[in-house]
Amino acid sequence: MLAKRKMRSNELAEKIGLTQANLSILKTGKVKAVRLTTLDAICRELQCTPGDILEYREDDV
Repeated sequence: MLAKRKMRSNELAEKIGLTQANLSILKTGKVKAVRLTTLDAICRELQCTPGDILEYREDDV
């Protein structure tokens, strides 16, 4: 979605009030949880829905 919106990660991080490091963790999928307010801010800035940026993956057991 960042590429579609021609936006850089650091620009999005600044607009939504996240550190570049925290946004990187979100992008790589290594995060355990996401606050709904953060998800809302990302979707608002990227003009998308959560389904556009989230993917379900079963845990490796």
